[in-house]
Amino acid sequence: MCPQHVNSVNAPEPSVRATLLRLNARAWGIAVGLVAGLLLFVATNVLVLRGGSVVGPHLALLSVILPGYRVTFLGSVIGFVYAFVVGYGIGRIVGTVYNAVARD
Repeated sequence: MCPQHVNSVNAPEPSVRATLLRLNARAWGIAVGLVAGLLLFVATNVLVLRGGSVVGPHLALLSVILPGYRVTFLGSVIGFVYAFVVGYGIGRIVGTVYNAVARD
């Protein structure tokens, strides 16, 4: 095999390369949303399980921007939903911006 032939076999076509570089923005949104939601869910429940006279004063500050959120089990479920929605939006934006920049 000549070197010229090997390079043409290994080099993907421009359309294949563009397809491989694209991110699935919806998948990124779901992934980032799940990670954010699970982090808040686990952090809240760890504090609830540890208990004490004052439970999570810093995490309780999230109730200012997340209506209905409290440092309780029910609050962790509400927080999961909020964090998932925000994380989904951030992941979707990251995927969309990356696709716009990576386009040939």
